[in-house]
Amino acid sequence: MSREILFLNNKDMHNLGAGDMREVMHDVERAYVLTENGDVITPGKMVVRWGKTPEDENVLGRINAMPGYLGGEYDMAGIKWIGSGPQNYKQGLPRASVTMVLNDPDTKLPLCIADGTEVSAKRTGASGGVAVRLLAREDSKVLTICGAGAQGRTQLEAILIVRPGIEKVYVYDIIQANAERYIKEAKELYPQVEFVFASDLEAAVRESDITVCVTLADRPFIKAEWLKKGTLLCNFADYEVEYDCVKIADKIVVDNWFNIKHRMVSTVALMWRDGLIKDEDIHAQLGGILNGTKTGRENDEEIIYFNAIGTGMLDLAVMTRCYRKAVETGVGTKLLYWED
Repeated sequence: MSREILFLNNKDMHNLGAGDMREVMHDVERAYVLTENGDVITPGKMVVRWGKTPEDENVLGRINAMPGYLGGEYDMAGIKWIGSGPQNYKQGLPRASVTMVLNDPDTKLPLCIADGTEVSAKRTGASGGVAVRLLAREDSKVLTICGAGAQGRTQLEAILIVRPGIEKVYVYDIIQANAERYIKEAKELYPQVEFVFASDLEAAVRESDITVCVTLADRPFIKAEWLKKGTLLCNFADYEVEYDCVKIADKIVVDNWFNIKHRMVSTVALMWRDGLIKDEDIHAQLGGILNGTKTGRENDEEIIYFNAIGTGMLDLAVMTRCYRKAVETGVGTKLLYWED
């Protein structure tokens, strides 16, 4: 019996809506709710690390495997296989590369192999957008983005969708040229917003209603005394913010607490390891706020700390939508997987 498998390259995926941020945010929200409701199978993230320490990993790289099954209207199994090569820029290559495999949840046979690089970048930005929608002040005007890479761009895109009233964005990067390039691009895309290089990060954060960190830092560079009342602080990478930022927060919100503890690199995870945070100190996961069992922001004075580590279920939701559209529209390349 012959069996075909569908291959979707990066252009196919883009044309199928992998980069449509509004659609991606919808998929991300649904994946969070389905996860919170238990309609998933998530063995957890497995990491192939080069080196012996987190510092080594940020230089030598890693490959993450995120398998699982997502129920609900998606009803799909699959795996995200993402390589991260921090030195790839020396060869003119992207830092991250993602391969997605979808499997039929009934037969368990593979259905599709696809490039998931854009999916991965957009779904992380979408997570930030969802967090900002639920946790930031509705009248937020000033945003600081730390990290002028791909994630800094997708975070900005999603945040401006859910908080279109943002008037000023400070951009910080340890390499000023990267920040300046980011600002030049952003001004063309969002001419209604003022973009400023954060030469004084403390002053920028003190003014900001939302601060987003998407960097490779392994030492904290955001201090608690910089956070004004009503601030949302988003920690998307490793040890970017000092412990006191979490200690003074009125609410600690996460995307997936199990995965955060398993990964053990972000500020709140390290605090849990050190006995400074207990499981019951976590106010909510995003899915709990989305399904109505937990509260988001309740007043304009709360300081809220948010940490996201990511889950393959987000990618699986976006990938499933794109795959089904490909089948409907005839996009992609069919490969003979089994031959009689």
